[in-house]
Amino acid sequence: MSEFTVGDTDFLLDGRPVRLLSGALHYFRVHEAQWGHRLAMLRAMGLNCVETYVPWNLHEPHPGDVRDVEALGRFLDAAQRAGLWAIVRPGPYICAEWENGGLPHWLTGHPRTSDERFLAPVERWLGRLLPEVVSRQIDRGGPVVLVQVENEYGSYGSDARYLRRLADLLLAQGVTVPLFTSDGPEDHMLTGGSLPGVLATVNFGSHARVAFETLRRHRRAGPLMCMEFWCGWFDHWGTEHVVGDPEEAAATLREILECGASVNLYLAHGGTSFAGWAGANRGGGELHDGPLQPDVTSYDYDAPVDEYGRPTEKFWRLREVLAEYADGPLPQPPPPPAPLGTPAEARLTGWAPLDDVLEARGGPRISSPVPPTFEELDVDRGVVRYEVTVPGPRRPYPLTVRGLRDLAVVYVDGERAGVLTEDDDRLEEPVAGHARVELWVESLGRVNYGPRTGEPKGITGGLLHERQYLHGVHARGLRLDALDDVEGVPLRDLPGVGVPGLYRGTVTVRGAGDACLELPGWTRGFVWINGFNLGRYWSAGPQRSLYVPGPVLREGVNEVWVLEFEGAAKAWPALRPVPGNPTRESDQG
Repeated sequence: MSEFTVGDTDFLLDGRPVRLLSGALHYFRVHEAQWGHRLAMLRAMGLNCVETYVPWNLHEPHPGDVRDVEALGRFLDAAQRAGLWAIVRPGPYICAEWENGGLPHWLTGHPRTSDERFLAPVERWLGRLLPEVVSRQIDRGGPVVLVQVENEYGSYGSDARYLRRLADLLLAQGVTVPLFTSDGPEDHMLTGGSLPGVLATVNFGSHARVAFETLRRHRRAGPLMCMEFWCGWFDHWGTEHVVGDPEEAAATLREILECGASVNLYLAHGGTSFAGWAGANRGGGELHDGPLQPDVTSYDYDAPVDEYGRPTEKFWRLREVLAEYADGPLPQPPPPPAPLGTPAEARLTGWAPLDDVLEARGGPRISSPVPPTFEELDVDRGVVRYEVTVPGPRRPYPLTVRGLRDLAVVYVDGERAGVLTEDDDRLEEPVAGHARVELWVESLGRVNYGPRTGEPKGITGGLLHERQYLHGVHARGLRLDALDDVEGVPLRDLPGVGVPGLYRGTVTVRGAGDACLELPGWTRGFVWINGFNLGRYWSAGPQRSLYVPGPVLREGVNEVWVLEFEGAAKAWPALRPVPGNPTRESDQG
């Protein structure tokens, strides 16, 4: 058993100064069978610690329905076997470019404050989760050395009573290792997000000395730590792929370490936001109150270990810096996972229209004077069909969807009439009455950062025909997780090209291994292979394929389901081996 404490200038392990060289790796974004490989990659880069968030909404999709919190414990055990300490950031909010910042959709309307309507569910959640952490603290023979109180709270609020309640909850549940907070290196963020008597850390991507000077104005003593060194960045749908300079990342890492600080690379390995769990941002500059910017499925993040688990040039440049602070020679990276042996095209054999899928797997049909939100229909990730009648007879008038979040494919009397978004919310062609209108509204990802975290999804402001609200709305929701098992959905023969719906097929694999799934000509939707949801695809780019972890595939016949919301292509989905190694053999050392 060891004791990990906070000294005046250093972290102390059994009274001896130690430096944490950590890297973020989210257990929920990596297939469990590949945890060992990814953790070994962190060790080979020169890290002695791994950091992970815990997404509350993944583990408690409905109030009281807590699922597989033991996964965190299994990951911490894997980290210890890999020779790594661990930092745990249990939320309740995590940001992380994750749906709703990790907060459950059923808490919408209850902000992160000391309000008991928020804190009571938090207390119940931590009571279920923390035994996985407490029993694995370093003073009990485990790897956990630090636990976070709240995440970047100074970017959101200033409720000191809330932070104190969270810290007290952690202590009461048996957390004995040091607690910490992490915030941006700005005065208002540190005053809003830090807590007296609790270690404060800062998050940044450059200008380390300036950041630490700001921290020291607020905390004259205690170890310096960059809890998130942003050595890469994430992508939004419809934008360019973000790529940073490895040499600049290495220079900033060196600056951090020359300040005598500990560091956590955000991210060492990003992984994948499988199953539609990718979040979204709001544009508009510093206020984060502008247009929606949904995140892509890949969480590659331009990290030193790429989405497929391979070392990039950035890996080798950071390794060179970290090697100078290692106790001895660094281990070599493990061999990369085996790629798919032979490319393979799926063969689609059946199809169901969206209405049939909704009938078989949707929630109850709700009638309401005004459109219910996703939250009122208990839909976290997925789609809602709204139906309304335009009374008649009446002349054609514009049809507007107010407060649309996020995207609607609209049909008038069974014919597709257009695709609307939050920023383009009026049909191009006016609608005359009498008419039947259907709107298939899709959430593109809940906001995970800023003041609009926790906003509702769906039609939130009503349906207008000219200036008149249309009342008498019928709505039915389809949760994505309802399609993890699609048995019972009636299938028909394949339709013509360009028809949305649920497609079933198979793909025969020879040499199962890591692969990418390509869907040329398809528009937007989700894919399952052998019941595993690979996440959202979208022709908007920049992501052009979905990562398929090797353990998902099996030798021989594999089942494929594609849920297309807008327009399918003639070309069938196809598996390809993951691309070649991103760095040359001569780069290794």
